[in-house]
Amino acid sequence: MIAKLNGRLDETGEDWAIVDVQGVGYLVHCSARTLAALGNVGEACTVHTDLQVSENDMRLLGFAMSAERDWFRLLTQVQGVGSKVGLAILSALSTGELRDACAAGDAASVARANGVGPKLAGRIVNELKDKAGALPGGTASSGGVASAPKGGASADAVSALENLGFKPAVAAQAVARAVEELGEAAGEGDLIRVALKKAAG
Repeated sequence: MIAKLNGRLDETGEDWAIVDVQGVGYLVHCSARTLAALGNVGEACTVHTDLQVSENDMRLLGFAMSAERDWFRLLTQVQGVGSKVGLAILSALSTGELRDACAAGDAASVARANGVGPKLAGRIVNELKDKAGALPGGTASSGGVASAPKGGASADAVSALENLGFKPAVAAQAVARAVEELGEAAGEGDLIRVALKKAAG
């Protein structure tokens, strides 16, 4: 799987960019925020990517930060949110704004994105509010959920604790405390081990 591209920005469009990596041009679909962050055509750039494969399509999604990619993956797990809607949400809100909106149950902010109606926005914040504290972005502003600054490993650790029967808010807070103790570079296994002690205690 292609996880990251380091190359030169070759061309851009309304919602896509072509990144030239040693003579091979990769078409990546991006949010408006990522396109703005990539810089000017001809300049060096780094794009974090997510490859989506369906029966009749294969597309590479590009993100300026791994945090944005983590949120995209979470958003597209919600029923009714495909890659196009996921990118529209990340164009309308920064990861910090999205995290705060989910933590506060603020569906109106999410509904600002193109193609997102009130019903879908409500479903998004409902399903993601308990996970907001363990994902990168701004500061979670409600529910007393501590924030874990690391993305992928901490999100996976939260899922592992939830699978063991802990409530999402408890799992998120335990992982956040584990990150504070072990540091942002901690691996998933160490996070789970320490978070289990915190959650059980």
